[in-house]
Amino acid sequence: MKIAVTGATGYIGGRIVPRLLDSGHEVVCLARTPGKLDDRPWRDQVEVRQCDILDEEQVRTGLAGCEAAYYLIHSMGDSGDFSSAEHRAASNFAAAAVSELLNRIIYLGALGKGNDLSKHLTSRQDVGRILAGGATPVTELRAAVVIGSGSVSFEMLRYLTEVLPVMTTPRWVETRCQPIAIRDVLDYLTAALDDKPGSNLYEIGGPDVVSYREMMQTYATVAGLKKRTIIPVPVLTPQLSSLWIGLVTPLPVGVARPLVDSLVSEVVVEDPSADRFGIVPLALEEAIESALDQHSRLDTPSRWSDASSSPALPLAGDPEWAGGTLLTDKKVLTTDATPEQLFKAFSRVGGSFGYYTMNWAWRFRGVVDTLVGGVGLRRGRRHPDLVRLHDTIDFWRVSAVRPGEHLQLSAEMKLPGEAWLEWTISSEGGHTSLEQIAYFRPRGLFGRLYWYAMLPFHGFIFGGTARKIIRAAEGI
Repeated sequence: MKIAVTGATGYIGGRIVPRLLDSGHEVVCLARTPGKLDDRPWRDQVEVRQCDILDEEQVRTGLAGCEAAYYLIHSMGDSGDFSSAEHRAASNFAAAAVSELLNRIIYLGALGKGNDLSKHLTSRQDVGRILAGGATPVTELRAAVVIGSGSVSFEMLRYLTEVLPVMTTPRWVETRCQPIAIRDVLDYLTAALDDKPGSNLYEIGGPDVVSYREMMQTYATVAGLKKRTIIPVPVLTPQLSSLWIGLVTPLPVGVARPLVDSLVSEVVVEDPSADRFGIVPLALEEAIESALDQHSRLDTPSRWSDASSSPALPLAGDPEWAGGTLLTDKKVLTTDATPEQLFKAFSRVGGSFGYYTMNWAWRFRGVVDTLVGGVGLRRGRRHPDLVRLHDTIDFWRVSAVRPGEHLQLSAEMKLPGEAWLEWTISSEGGHTSLEQIAYFRPRGLFGRLYWYAMLPFHGFIFGGTARKIIRAAEGI
């Protein structure tokens, strides 16, 4: 079949695309920012169409000629209007699916029952109802915690368990859930293409029903850690819990908050009708073993942080900068190192490697960012040496990359403006030059005061970074 996939830049979508290609399907990826898919290993095997799901005309154009579609997009932010945007997007998609005569929509939603579901879970289920309200048959799969290398749920579980041998926790650690391995989610999503006629809803989960406390203890056992001491306390509100998770895990508060709110609700499979697909899900221990194995082998094809809910920032050299205030700090150094050595030296910044100079200052900036609701440094890197477009590196995102020549990072930390850090390599007369530029576009008076207050430290931070990159490249 010719199948449209939304959310291909995200965690689930980035993994279902190669599954569909391996099964012989023709895949069309709908992306608001098509460039985010340029360096995917399967990019030359798919058609990519620019599509903002909030624009119904673009959705119709995106679905043209397709027979089925995967709806794999949702918001994890805690903004007040995220649910209304999700509902509008789902309405657009349902209408466009009817217009383009799709045979089926496949949607991954969320488990949970009752009238006291969190805003996030309620919105996920409302989206399913909106999609199914159209004339196009819909297969909705509802899942709880997804266990897989790089998933938002697994990263939260991993960091909480590994970082804190003793922890005081809110009451939600005793709430029951039914985790499921990412492998099994993908199996169900693929099998849904052959679902029976009409709109159908299936609840999917692994064989184990556990509390979050039991899930953390299972992780500790599989990871070879000592049993964790977990002390529930009644005073940790969802807001305090999300701040606590933001400090300990890679998840920013805006992502942690809807997750915490959702963990208050029991999410278990009550309807076994998904058994008709003949899939035997992995046990929780096996799912964690598989995720840890992929993580240790640096084999994480997609991460929770791949997709960004905010519009892509313009590159610092884009024409729209003309006439605007752009403050810069530029360093140019020459070296006998080759372009390949230089690129390798600066493309490994961040993560466990660090920033070459004054790492304590970068760590302090990461803590401050976390405390004010930013992403902090804990997102780390997808790979210790390799970078690809739109990868996250701590509180940066790769906004441009040309292997062996150029790397540009856009800042996603909390700032009174917008910032970039880039390195460019040039060769002339047998010598190689490294140009390092820090850009800052201030927002209002406070943005300008921030830049000039930091200016005395630039020589130590940016100058030291450039010099140590040169030394590192010459030693490779």
